[in-house]
Amino acid sequence: MTKFIRRLQKIGSSILVSLPKEWVDANHLDKSSQVEIETGQDTISISANTETRPTKELIISYPLPKEENIVADITGAYLLGYDIIEINSKSIIPGEDREKIRNSMRRLVGMEIVEEDASKINMQFLLDATTLNPEKILKRMSSIALGMYDDICNGLIAEDRSNLQTLSNRDVEVNRQYFLLVRLIRSTLVDKRLANVFNLENIDVLDYRVAANLLENAGDTIVELADFIYNSSLSKEHLRKIFDIVQNFTSLAEKSIDAFTKPDRLLAIESISLHREYQEKLLKLRISMGNKKQIPIDFLDLVHMFERIAKSWADVVDLVKPIYHE
Repeated sequence: MTKFIRRLQKIGSSILVSLPKEWVDANHLDKSSQVEIETGQDTISISANTETRPTKELIISYPLPKEENIVADITGAYLLGYDIIEINSKSIIPGEDREKIRNSMRRLVGMEIVEEDASKINMQFLLDATTLNPEKILKRMSSIALGMYDDICNGLIAEDRSNLQTLSNRDVEVNRQYFLLVRLIRSTLVDKRLANVFNLENIDVLDYRVAANLLENAGDTIVELADFIYNSSLSKEHLRKIFDIVQNFTSLAEKSIDAFTKPDRLLAIESISLHREYQEKLLKLRISMGNKKQIPIDFLDLVHMFERIAKSWADVVDLVKPIYHE
């Protein structure tokens, strides 16, 4: 991005600033052209007055080099904001790779195969980015993960733990929303119009990226914990002790997400305090069990994983900006 310095000029009652000739020429503008002006708190953005941004297209030549992976290439292009991805081959694309490509589509919200033959597969992102909402996507990630969390809590005391084996399928949806949010965030960083639509500054966009990563990791940890509980041989007494502490975490986590998305520093302070109390209860639980040599290692591992999950939402609320008094 090229930067220019311009001095404001006053002509009559108007304040004027000249546009760089290079930018005017590159966008084929002249004295009768219209431009789009958007203002922020301390910023102003001038765009060539086009109805839509240029479509980003990528052509992937098949077969790929041995060190490359077709699924990773498609996912990477999706996250970088490409709207059209074409896979072209001089020969027939094998059925095995074709199935991998179809499976990758299921992980990418809005990306669909629109054309296909024996040697070509064309994909297109069919959603309008301006109709999406980073706040709603983040809240959906949190909601799905917390639903999974509730199930692992109930699995601590349930006779039938078979439901725990299905959580990995629900984590796929967390990952789908994560990829969509990362794509949207990256597009926002390079398209000021999107940033204005979402009313996000650059620092806010980066914070959303961090928050999304924290919730995606929380989903992975919940799946790991579900497997651990399913195979656990801990006594009902030990599992009940943990359940009594961790069962009421959902409302606390939701409050953390609300504090981040509003943003509300006072709500964030309240959430941070509640997180601290939650962690202290788990610490007291470990202490109450007596000598470490007497505590089953599975019990300590289980408590530690619940602490890791709680920390994900605690780290999200830590992103809420402090209130500074000048």
